[in-house]
Amino acid sequence: MEEKERPSRRTYPKSPLVGVGAVIQRDGKVLLIRRAYAPGKGLWSIPGGLVELGEGIRDAAKREVEEETGITVELGELVDVIDNIVRDEAGKVKFHYVLVDFLAQPTSSNFEIHPSSEVLEANWFAPEQLKELSLTRTAQGLLKKLDILP
Repeated sequence: MEEKERPSRRTYPKSPLVGVGAVIQRDGKVLLIRRAYAPGKGLWSIPGGLVELGEGIRDAAKREVEEETGITVELGELVDVIDNIVRDEAGKVKFHYVLVDFLAQPTSSNFEIHPSSEVLEANWFAPEQLKELSLTRTAQGLLKKLDILP
């Protein structure tokens, strides 16, 4: 399978990029997406993406969730701020994200997911289903911190 690449500012960046994400829960399940791009290509993660210039982090998190899944959310408390630094074989920084992650709840009763082109698939998962998934390191850490991942 050919590796999908992002715009060049994400790979070997000159400075860290700020990303946002949301741990979205409803009826005891959590919404996860399977990433179409590196880092984390093919792995399950929480929805999220980069903050745009002039955009607040909370607005960015809501926008990214809706863009990736079609689900509108209300953000709750800040869960964590995480450094996600990925180095290549030579030790050079290939990706560097500072991730700001929130708790979130859907704002409507329509839970139908409409994945974007950045998402291979998306679904609601019960906690007992999570151990069967290949999760990103950051998603695994967040879900454990929140006692969602058994």
